[in-house]
Amino acid sequence: MKLSNLIVVKNDKEVTREDIYLADGKFADKYKTDNIISFQDAVAYPSFINVHDHLIGNWLPLAGLNRPYPNSNIWVEDMKNSFSFKERDKYWTNDGSFNLLKGNGLEMAMLGVYKNIFSGITIVQDHIPKQDDRYYESFPIEVIRNYHQVHSITLNNWWGGNSLEKEFSLCNEHTPFIIHLAEGTDKISKSEFAKLKKMIPLRNNILLVHCVAFDRDDFQEIKRNDVNIAWCPESNFYLLDKTLDIYTVIDLQINVSIGTDSTMSGSINLFSELRFIKDRFPDISPRIIFRMVTSNPAKALKLKDYSGKIEKGQQANLLITSIKSNDPYENILGLYSSDIHLMLYQGKPILGLKKYLCHFNVIPEEYYFYTKNGKEYFVIGHPERILAHIEQCLGYKKKFAFLP
Repeated sequence: MKLSNLIVVKNDKEVTREDIYLADGKFADKYKTDNIISFQDAVAYPSFINVHDHLIGNWLPLAGLNRPYPNSNIWVEDMKNSFSFKERDKYWTNDGSFNLLKGNGLEMAMLGVYKNIFSGITIVQDHIPKQDDRYYESFPIEVIRNYHQVHSITLNNWWGGNSLEKEFSLCNEHTPFIIHLAEGTDKISKSEFAKLKKMIPLRNNILLVHCVAFDRDDFQEIKRNDVNIAWCPESNFYLLDKTLDIYTVIDLQINVSIGTDSTMSGSINLFSELRFIKDRFPDISPRIIFRMVTSNPAKALKLKDYSGKIEKGQQANLLITSIKSNDPYENILGLYSSDIHLMLYQGKPILGLKKYLCHFNVIPEEYYFYTKNGKEYFVIGHPERILAHIEQCLGYKKKFAFLP
């Protein structure tokens, strides 16, 4: 397949005007083909990576009545008494096992996957206790399965899993170890980094989520040990009225990636998160932000077949959007789902304008078709059936702002 007439953002340094060739689900060398899609006023990016989400937490409205919280551990308990949590219980109730193959767990996670799909994401890290392989094989995009995790220092693995030390011991250098850390502004939050260092050595396979209570000395130690950070600013401001010192993180060239967190505390989706960052942190270069959703999370999550760049031989994970800014990097800071022309995961169409679907060997019944702003779109799977089932369980209409 040949995709032509595109501005192509290969990475954070290269922007060209050239054709893209796809073969066997990967970016390929130029070859002769009659299967050609010609675009108009469109720009191609490596599709985005969400470094931090909780798929089963993507319910609305936001939860938490006693903000700002001194630390997120208090919010975890407060959340359980919220309208959003109790309403979700009518559809999916956690029996304490966190086995998402039970009941409506998988369908609930699929709802969270759609939140990601509609904002240009083809790879997402779902921070929950490890699930059976059948869970990770159920989705149309990649939900990372190669990781070990702990919820946090203070709450340990309250939701299931082994102790922190055991989870870390199960990781090799190619397996991320993920933990919420220093998500707060109080003494408890500020003490967590020292506690972590007493329990495990700092290594480049560690992904620390939030780090709001860190000071410059902490960040310098992170840099020395090549540790990765997940930044979820909209969630941080909602819960804590503060986020990490992102300017110090950038100055020290720490590998930092953007995560959405779940919609119970975070942004509606990644596009919303990017607009939030543009408004709150206008001094951050769009190129740097672009890295935070492409090559940086690819490094942090130890991805083997996708570098977060458009490179020959890599997975054809591609996002083609409208051009809304003369700067293709700044362009990503003003996108909405209706700006997506075509999105591919391993060369397979996931979302886009309906007129392009005929170029792919797919089964139309496996897609949902809808109209937005006068244009016809397709998306893989059937989010409308999930919504109908939710409404059946609730007994009334329910709206999720991340669905079309």
